[in-house]
Amino acid sequence: MTQKLSGIAASNGVAVAPAYMLVDPDLTFDKKTISDADAEKARLHSALDASIKELQQIKAVAEKSLGSEEAEVFEAHITILQDPEMIGQIEGKIDSDKVNAEEALKEITDNFIAIFEGMTDNAYMQERAADVRDVTKRVMSHLLGKNLPNPALINSEVVIVAHDLTPSDTAQLNRKFVKGFITDLGGRTSHSAIMSRTLEIPAVVGTEDATTTIKQGDKVIVDGLDGIGIVDPSDEDVTTYTKKGDDFAKQKAEWDKLKDEASVSKDGKNFTIAANIGTPDDVAAVNDNGGEAVGLFRSEFLYMDSAELPDEEKQFQAYKKAAEDMHGKQVVVRTMDIGGDKHLDYLPLPEEMNPFLGYRAIRISLKQPDLFRPQLRALLRASAFGNIAIMFPMIGTVDEFKRARAIYDEERQNLINDGVKVADHIDVGMMMEVPAAVLIADKLAKYADFFSIGTNDLIQYTFAADRGNEHVSYLYQPYNPSLLRLIKKVIDSAHAEGKWAGMCGEMAGDQVAVPLLMGMGLDEYSMSATSMLQTRSLMKKLDTKSTADLVDKALDAETNEDVADMVKQFMAGLK
Repeated sequence: MTQKLSGIAASNGVAVAPAYMLVDPDLTFDKKTISDADAEKARLHSALDASIKELQQIKAVAEKSLGSEEAEVFEAHITILQDPEMIGQIEGKIDSDKVNAEEALKEITDNFIAIFEGMTDNAYMQERAADVRDVTKRVMSHLLGKNLPNPALINSEVVIVAHDLTPSDTAQLNRKFVKGFITDLGGRTSHSAIMSRTLEIPAVVGTEDATTTIKQGDKVIVDGLDGIGIVDPSDEDVTTYTKKGDDFAKQKAEWDKLKDEASVSKDGKNFTIAANIGTPDDVAAVNDNGGEAVGLFRSEFLYMDSAELPDEEKQFQAYKKAAEDMHGKQVVVRTMDIGGDKHLDYLPLPEEMNPFLGYRAIRISLKQPDLFRPQLRALLRASAFGNIAIMFPMIGTVDEFKRARAIYDEERQNLINDGVKVADHIDVGMMMEVPAAVLIADKLAKYADFFSIGTNDLIQYTFAADRGNEHVSYLYQPYNPSLLRLIKKVIDSAHAEGKWAGMCGEMAGDQVAVPLLMGMGLDEYSMSATSMLQTRSLMKKLDTKSTADLVDKALDAETNEDVADMVKQFMAGLK
C-alpha cells in the first residue's frame, strides 16, 4: 500500500529506487547454557570467517575509492579477527563456562576493550578499543544471522534509508549507485543534508518515521524539491515524479548557461558566489557549476576520512590540489573543526554534557598546538601553489583570534627561515558563529582580514536550539529579525575596516535569504555547489537599492514568518 512521508527538502532533485536500510540490526541475545561446546565453537569460527571475508571485500572497495593508506584500517580489523590469543580465550570461555558463542564473544571482547581503554598513557593502544568494538559487532551480526549494513558495498541503484547519517557514512556513498536518501532526523543544516547537496544526491530529512515505515527493498520516491517520500508508489506516482525530476533537470540546464557569467546584480553590483567543499575532489563540481571561489574547505574531512591523524605532508598535498585545481581563484580553508557531532576514533575527546558548547574547533587547536601547527605549515606551503586563505572556527574573543594568529605568524616565519616558499600575502580571517564575537565584530575587524558568517551554528547559538534536535527545529529561524541584525552588524563592521564579509552557512544559498543578504552588502556567498547557478540567476533579477529598502523593513519586523512573507511579496512584485 502506498504511503507518504513528509519531511524537509534537503537537496534538490527526484529519485526512484529500491530502499537500502542503513540501520544497525538489534544485536541483543540471551545467555544460554550449551551442551555441545564443539558445535558452538564451530559457529564461532563460521562467524569469524564470514566477517573476515566481508572485511576483505570492504577493503578492496576502500582501496579503489579512498586509497590504500585509508584502507589499512580494515586490514587491522582482519588481524584482530585472526588473533589466536583472543580466539583462544573465547573458545576457553565456551569450554569452561558452557555458554553460547555470543556470550563468550561479548565477555572476552569486553575485557579487551576495557584493557585498551585503560591504557591512558598510550593513545595508540587506546584507539584499538574502537577497533575491537567494531569487529565484535560484525562477528555478532553473523552469529545472530543478521545483516550489518555497509554503504561501501552497495553495487546497485538504491535510496538510502537511515535514522540519521553521520559524516563518515555520507563520505562512503557512491553517487553512481546512491540515487537519494531519506532519514528520520535532520534539518537543512544537518551534516547529512549538507553532504547530500555536495554529492548532488536528492534528499529528504526529518521525516521522523522513515526507518519504521520503509522496509529493505521497498520502492521509494525521494522528492528533494518539496520534502516528500513515497513508499510503494503507484505507476502513476512514478510517472508523475519522474516528470517532476525531468522538469527540474531542464530548469537546471537553463541555470547552467550562466556558468561563465559574473555574479552581478541588476544594477551592476558585483558579488562572489563560492562553494563549500569537504575534499579536494569536490573542486570539480565547483568549476562545473561556475564557482568563483571556495568559501569553505571543511578540512576536518581530511581527518574524518583517515584511520589516523593526517600528517603535514598528506594535508599539504590535499590543500595544494585544491588550490591548483581552482586556477588562482581563492580557496578559504577552515582549520580543523572537530568536536560537537564530529568525532575521531583516534582522537579521544572528553565526554561532555553539551559538546556543541564545549571542547571543539579552535579551542582544541589552541590547547593542542601539536595538531594545529602541522596544519598551518601544510596550508602555508600550499599557498605557493594557488590562492589560499585561512580562517579559524569558533572564535569567541579577541584574545582567541590573536593567539591563533600568533601561532600562524610563528610557523610562517619558521618556514621562511627554512627557505620554504610561501605566498607573499595570505588572508587570515575567522568564522562568525559565536554571538559574543558578533557583538564585538568592530574590535575583531581590526585584526581579521575577513569574516565568514557560519549561520548553521550562529542560528543554533543565537536561539539556544540544537540544530539536530527535532523537538526545537521550529527555532531554526534564518529570517528572524534578531539574526538579521547580527548578520548586518558583522557585514557593517567588516566594511568599516575595509575588510570583506562572506557567509559559508547554508543560508547563503537560501533563495529567500539572498535578497536580504544582497541588501546588507554581503560580499561572498558560499554554498553547496549545486545551489550556485540558481543563486546567480536570482541575483541578476535584483537591484541593491530595492533590496536595501527591503532589509530596513525586515529589521523592523517581529517574526521569522513576517520577514519570509515580506520577501515573497517583494519577489512577486518583480514578476
